[in-house]
Amino acid sequence: MNTTSLLRIVYPVILAVSPENRRLRGREKVVCLSRFARRALALSAEKLGLFPDRLLLLKDESGVPQPFNGYYWSVTHKSTYVAGVVAPERVGIDLEEIRAVSPLLFKKLADRQEWALAALEPLTHFFRYWTSKEAVLKAAGTGIKDLSRCRIERILGHKRLIVDYLDRRWHIEHRYFDGHIASIVSDGFTIRWIL
Repeated sequence: MNTTSLLRIVYPVILAVSPENRRLRGREKVVCLSRFARRALALSAEKLGLFPDRLLLLKDESGVPQPFNGYYWSVTHKSTYVAGVVAPERVGIDLEEIRAVSPLLFKKLADRQEWALAALEPLTHFFRYWTSKEAVLKAAGTGIKDLSRCRIERILGHKRLIVDYLDRRWHIEHRYFDGHIASIVSDGFTIRWIL
């Protein structure tokens, strides 16, 4: 395998949060989860042959992660799992536990045409849509304020879909695990999930 094809592989890393850290509250919990997500990020960088101890993880004034040495990065954290990914192009990752949500959130997340694409399992599709749109917004660097401008354009089976945002089609890949879903912008990448 040549070097060019190796650069097209991306390694999103998902780590389980320890039971002790799940019990933390407030700012202490946020700091702990953020550090742990950066550990996932370091493992992703290491798989790409980068030196995780040399990662310069800066954000702009809006909180958007800035690339380092031509590499982009994204992290996400929830109470039970964190994830991180490093890639040679814009990337976004998000994860959520699949759980009950208010019917009003369905209307806020997607319109009728988007929901018409989802034949079964409305709750799973809700989080599939949510994490996909969130991953795209992270990759684009625009944030949740543009959620309504992201549109699910097409579902490509159980693990992939396409989001239309800013006149671009963003390819998303999903990973289901332990009652959760993770979504990553997979444009042109071979995704090798590490759990």
